[in-house]
Amino acid sequence: MEVGFGLYDWLIFGFYFILLISASVFLANKNIATSREFFVASNSMPTFAVAISLLATAQSAATFLGAPEFSYKFDLTLIGFSVTSLLAIYIVANVLIPRFYAIKALSVYEFLKSRYDENASRSVGIMFLVGRVFASGARLYIAALALSMILFYDISLPNIIISVLILIFGALIFTYFGGVKSVIYSDILQAFVYVGAGVGVLFYLYTALNMDFSTMINSLNEADKLKFIDFDLSFTNEGKFNIYGLLTGYLLLNIAAFGLDQDLTQRVLSCKTQKEAKRSLYSATLISIPVSLMFLSIGLLLYLYYQEHQVAQKFAGESVTIFMYFILNEMPAGLKGFVTIGAIAAALSSTNSVLGAMSSVAIEDIYKPYRLKKDSNTSEIHFVYMAKLMVLIFAVALSMMAVLSFIVHSMSDIPLISFALGVMAYAYSGLLGVFSSAIFTKRGNSKLIPYALAGGFFSVLSMQGYTFGLDVGFAWQLVIGTMISFLIMQIGE
Repeated sequence: MEVGFGLYDWLIFGFYFILLISASVFLANKNIATSREFFVASNSMPTFAVAISLLATAQSAATFLGAPEFSYKFDLTLIGFSVTSLLAIYIVANVLIPRFYAIKALSVYEFLKSRYDENASRSVGIMFLVGRVFASGARLYIAALALSMILFYDISLPNIIISVLILIFGALIFTYFGGVKSVIYSDILQAFVYVGAGVGVLFYLYTALNMDFSTMINSLNEADKLKFIDFDLSFTNEGKFNIYGLLTGYLLLNIAAFGLDQDLTQRVLSCKTQKEAKRSLYSATLISIPVSLMFLSIGLLLYLYYQEHQVAQKFAGESVTIFMYFILNEMPAGLKGFVTIGAIAAALSSTNSVLGAMSSVAIEDIYKPYRLKKDSNTSEIHFVYMAKLMVLIFAVALSMMAVLSFIVHSMSDIPLISFALGVMAYAYSGLLGVFSSAIFTKRGNSKLIPYALAGGFFSVLSMQGYTFGLDVGFAWQLVIGTMISFLIMQIGE
């Protein structure tokens, strides 16, 4: 098996980036005149396009590599996360979306400004930005690590930097030149690429096994790999998805991701009406179920492929997923290039969206109120220029965080990446507590919001194994953190 990229792989890789640049030129919009047009496309996006964009953003590079790893090690219970999200979407669609559209929000945190005051939206906006720099910067590092392994068969600092720059450039060209409209349409391209890559791998593995379908099913069933629902009650952080966790903490996680995180909610706010926004959410979630099943099926076939062999899932001392191991060691020329652009597509769709989301929060919740107080006649075109400047600044910030993650991770045993990937989840507990108080009670005020956010964050942090030695499952961490944040908000009138 050829090590690294071959000629056909490089040709596929080059064609993909030519396609990206061509698409960015086609989708570029030099006539954006308002921040509403840049951030939510003046509420003009069609339902299906938004749905595919939501799907592409939610299916990150971590999902591309992580879902096969889960089913390879465990079973199919991860699919419960997608199924449970339907309940979360119902809550988001009927509780949050009408409130956002009622105030014509560009940022979900503007709701807190209407409920409390400007300080409220600013506090939550800052929390979002800090969390996103850490979480998305670390995700960028994970994607760059995978890209460097496949492209260069090496994870040295220079090649990591090159991989980071490739990914951030691919994301930047859409967000900067076309705003959310360009991002949404580019996500459609990315979705077809990574789903196509998944289909290609699934077909290759199925034929490589040289085993009839009934034998595969019997072998997987004997190994207890076909379980969809886990009724085992566990409060520890075992990485599994039991039904109790799915209906509590993971339900809260999906509510926060689709309704309180500007990263996903921004494109929902770009729909023409709240009715179409709801349809886009339901459509994205329904489509995600077969896509998730496809990547979980890849993990099952990898289990059958490697079941008689001891697999050392390491590369240059770095632990890798079973899918990455397969790509590096077994994937034939041509298909390796196709799978590589699939992983890149998954990474780009999550990175370009976060650049736009961070820019919208920085402008709408922090900079614009400050600027309009100083000069109430500030033109909209000024905010468009500032929005694009923020996109560039956050692209640099995420790149620096990705490189910093690599340096720190390679020099110490501190689980920086595990922590950084979970930062948004830590922020979610505070967001859920604050928004629950604002929507369902008449208590709370803007002065309590920083304390509520901090309470949710640090309560979740205290339940990590590397802080006080507590081994609490992630779902229960989010439930407890949300309750603490909510109770802090109830202190004030």
